[in-house]
Amino acid sequence: MLLTDTHTHLYYETDAAKRAALMQRCVENHVDRLFLPNVDAESVAKVFELTVAYPANCYPMLGLHPCSVKEGWEEELATVVNAKGDHKIYAIGEIGIDLYWDKITLEAQVTAFKKQIAWAKELKLPIVIHCRDAFNEVFEVLEQEKDDDLRGIFHCFTGTLEQAEKVIALGFYLGIGGVLTYKNAGLDKILPEIDLQHIVLETDSPYLTPVPYRGKPNESSYLIYVAQKVAELHQISIETVAEITTQNSKLVFGV
Repeated sequence: MLLTDTHTHLYYETDAAKRAALMQRCVENHVDRLFLPNVDAESVAKVFELTVAYPANCYPMLGLHPCSVKEGWEEELATVVNAKGDHKIYAIGEIGIDLYWDKITLEAQVTAFKKQIAWAKELKLPIVIHCRDAFNEVFEVLEQEKDDDLRGIFHCFTGTLEQAEKVIALGFYLGIGGVLTYKNAGLDKILPEIDLQHIVLETDSPYLTPVPYRGKPNESSYLIYVAQKVAELHQISIETVAEITTQNSKLVFGV
């Protein structure tokens, strides 16, 4: 069985021994592929450090998180873009719009989002979208930017079935994580209506920890609990969930 965590910030753990333990628990739980989105200029080095340390397991992305779109964001984005150097990256992310924390920066967030979509198209890479309290705003941008090169993942999807269908119709995958295991989140009512060909699995560790560890820091090894919930809802084996969602991750990331 091979599980793929398509979205983890495991690089936040900088203690080598603790990081090694995190990676070992991933192996024990069959989570052997980890995709790492950075969030700002400072986190780029941490992402590359982890991917160099674990080249068989870790795959880097680059992007400027919408919550990092503040005064001087153009310079910070330029730093992120230039940081790529000769490194191979597998997506531009995480990028998008977040209106939960700050609605004042919407215009700047949209501009940053569009610039990074253009960068992804130039590199022929998928995008990984952060969308919080901003589905309509994100979708408006995607409709404007829609072409054969626009593809990727709606990270941490928690929307309605109608929204899921719109994402799928655009050719994007739904990133399903720990929220699926939350009793009153409602995602468990929607997921059985969605074909597994349209989803990938993620943790967003150290955030959004699934049951039974909710309330504690998340880690990529806990992806197995998300996979188990998907299997339960679709009434199939966890091995089948792993096979389909990992294959989906290979299609979107090209590796």
